[in-house]
Amino acid sequence: MHTVVESIATGNPPLRKPQPEAAAFMQQIERLPEPLRNRLPALYRQSAIDYRYSCVEDYGEDDPEAFTFFPENWELSPAPSTRERNEKYREAAIPLAEDVAGRALDASDTDADEITHVVAVSCTGFFAPGLDIELVKRLGLPASTERTFVGFMGCYAAFNALRVAHSFCQSQPDARVLVVCTELCTLHFQIDDTLESVIVNSLFSDGAAATVLSSRSEREAKGRLAYVDGQSRLDDDSMEDMTWAIGNTGFLMGLSSRVPDVIADHLPGYVDGLLGANDWAPADMDFWAIHPGGRAVVERAQEVLGLAPEDVQPSLEVLRRYGNMSSPTILFVLQRILQQQAQGDGAPPDRGVAMAFGPGLTIEGAFFERV
Repeated sequence: MHTVVESIATGNPPLRKPQPEAAAFMQQIERLPEPLRNRLPALYRQSAIDYRYSCVEDYGEDDPEAFTFFPENWELSPAPSTRERNEKYREAAIPLAEDVAGRALDASDTDADEITHVVAVSCTGFFAPGLDIELVKRLGLPASTERTFVGFMGCYAAFNALRVAHSFCQSQPDARVLVVCTELCTLHFQIDDTLESVIVNSLFSDGAAATVLSSRSEREAKGRLAYVDGQSRLDDDSMEDMTWAIGNTGFLMGLSSRVPDVIADHLPGYVDGLLGANDWAPADMDFWAIHPGGRAVVERAQEVLGLAPEDVQPSLEVLRRYGNMSSPTILFVLQRILQQQAQGDGAPPDRGVAMAFGPGLTIEGAFFERV
């Protein structure tokens, strides 16, 4: 049996903010030290991001008296509590997840009663009954749908979800698995006097993505893209380079400037291990879906893997249009690659690699091949 990728659907909250306007908003925050405020326009320009999305409507306002999430002042003080941010998460995450999940089902021609498993992914909020149960109820999935939640794993979590879905598909011939990644990163922006915080605030965005995977026989899967294998690699000496912790005013991200170099050190060996296990080499790949954690991450991956500019163009284009949305981002990249192939004159890709990076530091990825 093969684990076939039936469809991918993506979506974002309504507020779309051009990056220069996002920088201008942050410059008005009076608690930021003036030297940092003066650096904001340049830092935001260097991000290679044109637009980002947010569930926080306040980022679209010029007058603090119109704020509904933050206090009505340009100090944004007192900062919203973790409870308040989590309540906003629940309010915004459920309809966003429902939207992308419904469109993924429609695009795959899968009826709700055919779904056997739901895998929900998120690291930017929690509640119970959770997103998995909300999706079952709202989409009219069978009450017997088996549910899994992948939580607090960060940008690479989609690959943990895909691995779980693949296991279901390989063990159950009628498996139809709905994977939904939903992240509202902008809920957790912190206003403090560190360059690290300013950079985090310049990169992250909100979004969701869903994919349907199914167990198919050789005959049914012929000519279709399938998930073949996934691997994980954990670095032994970078536990503190990327962190995600719960604080009193939301979730707190730690992001070291070492991250692109640490990833680059391990990436060639990781790719060789993943492809070697499947009797392929990097030169045999038709596409590369690299999680755009930031421009430097993509550029260092391109450098150490010897990739052409066109190999990383889909990743950089997703970064430009959306920013880093954490776990859904890699599905945006995969969707773009598949759409480009569908719209072009060339043959669809026969095989490729997708990968993402997150706390640990960890590299997670997968090998895809057309049956």
